[in-house]
Amino acid sequence: MEGYQTKVTDSKVAAVDALKEQFGEAQDFIFTNYRGLTVDQITRLRTTLRESDADFKVVKNNFAKIAFRQMEKPDVSDYLVGPTAVAIAKSDSAPVVKALFDFAKENPVEVKGALVGATVYDAAQAEAYSKLPSREALYSQLMSVMQAPLQNLVYALNGVPTNITRVMQAVADAKAS
Repeated sequence: MEGYQTKVTDSKVAAVDALKEQFGEAQDFIFTNYRGLTVDQITRLRTTLRESDADFKVVKNNFAKIAFRQMEKPDVSDYLVGPTAVAIAKSDSAPVVKALFDFAKENPVEVKGALVGATVYDAAQAEAYSKLPSREALYSQLMSVMQAPLQNLVYALNGVPTNITRVMQAVADAKAS
């Protein structure tokens, strides 16, 4: 008996192409198990993720596997098992992962893993990633560190004329009395 063969139809090819088009817009993907969510909960999750510039899409596992393989992404087939929805982060994925874990505290959604850039994270690593500061926060911290020496120089240079002024005022006050 030969291996199981499926018939390739135009609708299946179109479905994979549609997934590749949606996946092509992003670099980061978070894989979730959505079993147990109501329609209202999924709608709230989608609304929350849209605020972070992400989409939440229920996918057919085989189609997603084919799409990722054709896009030459790392193998994520371990996370494409059972009911799977993918959060597609179009920009920074840190707020998306944080939103998913925050939502999971009160709702039955489980993060299976993530593909961030070319790195595959399991659920524990994805949770650790969610606790890191966002890209904007890191840029802010970097800029404040870079500005600190310059601010200290300005304070030091400003201190010299201030001290001279105080000494001269003290001398003037001493001569006046």
